[in-house]
Amino acid sequence: MAVPDVLVLEFETPEAVELYKKVSDILKVDPSTGSGDWPPPLLHHVAGESGDKLIVVEVWESKAAQEEFMEKDLGPAFQQANVPPPKRAEWFAHAGEMHRHSQSG
Repeated sequence: MAVPDVLVLEFETPEAVELYKKVSDILKVDPSTGSGDWPPPLLHHVAGESGDKLIVVEVWESKAAQEEFMEKDLGPAFQQANVPPPKRAEWFAHAGEMHRHSQSG
């Protein structure tokens, strides 16, 4: 299997989280539960916020897969929700990961 690619998107705009939720609704995904029509080449997605700042970190099977999703789905959703361009969009080579899943009692 090829090494996945990591994308970091950083937004700084008033009501950044509300825009994130609006785009999620347009795409029919629910980041709080992980349910919905997530694109299969997207391996991991996490977002964090601080006031008017939002950062999204995604792991994709390939940069090309994300670019196709951006062109077909995410770009039009950004336009529909009036999302300004990200302050930062940077690709990284995947170097490792860890997930800790909580266990209910």
